Amino acid sequence: MSTPPAGPSLVYAYAATPPAPALDHVLPALTGVAGRPVDLLALTDAGHGPAAAFAVSDVPRSEWDEEALKVRFEDLDWLEETARAHHRVIEGLAAHTTVLPLRLATLYADRASALAALRHHGQALATGLARLSAHTEYGVKLYVRPAAAADPGATPPPAAGAAASKPGAGRAYLEARRAQQHARDDHYAQARTAAERIAALAAPHTADHVRHPAQSGPLTASGAGENVLNDAYLVPDAAAEAFREAVHSAVRGLSGVRLELTGPWAPYSFAAPPPPPTAAAP
Repeated sequence: MSTPPAGPSLVYAYAATPPAPALDHVLPALTGVAGRPVDLLALTDAGHGPAAAFAVSDVPRSEWDEEALKVRFEDLDWLEETARAHHRVIEGLAAHTTVLPLRLATLYADRASALAALRHHGQALATGLARLSAHTEYGVKLYVRPAAAADPGATPPPAAGAAASKPGAGRAYLEARRAQQHARDDHYAQARTAAERIAALAAPHTADHVRHPAQSGPLTASGAGENVLNDAYLVPDAAAEAFREAVHSAVRGLSGVRLELTGPWAPYSFAAPPPPPTAAAP
């Protein structure tokens, strides 16, 4: 058990995992949120031994209670640092055992409350861990490549009453714009084809599939094109190579789209949350 912070504390839970002797050597090397050590919290009164445990850290109540988090979630630097620490613990565990990731800032009033949550969700957690065993998550994103811009040498049609700078300039500009629109439409048609191929070719190698909303805004404003597909797949470890090949083959010959295949990851998209009982105390 980790040494609790000075003063009143809360229990921060990262993930559910089967208690395993191998983790005894992993946990001391992990550093959790707020630089806190990580240990396992497991039931000791389960009929046939604990089916699941929580990976947890004790964190200062004054910095993690409901009022403090309202302020801290507005601090993007703190949020990024905390998310990285949360992810680091989950990935560290996932390298050695099955994990069922919990949401960022899953908090319990004390260890008794966290144990009560384990007892309350025991069967669901055991079922979820069995389902995720020997599986990992992969992300599949499709982007529509930007169509080539209209010829910058073509002059836009003149304003009403103005003379064209040279004969045929307006016609050349409109033809260039039409060609750009045709290319754009073709790229979107290719994206639809790619999405259909991915769904069909990946299915035999996957256990589950989640469709996330397409990304927009600053995350996709780097010239990579418009994100039109943002999916997650739960893939048996034994089928990972076949899955990757199937996804890559789905976009071959389609120059108007860009594929981004990421993973393997801990199965965030396929984890069912606790919290009750008694989440973060006020």
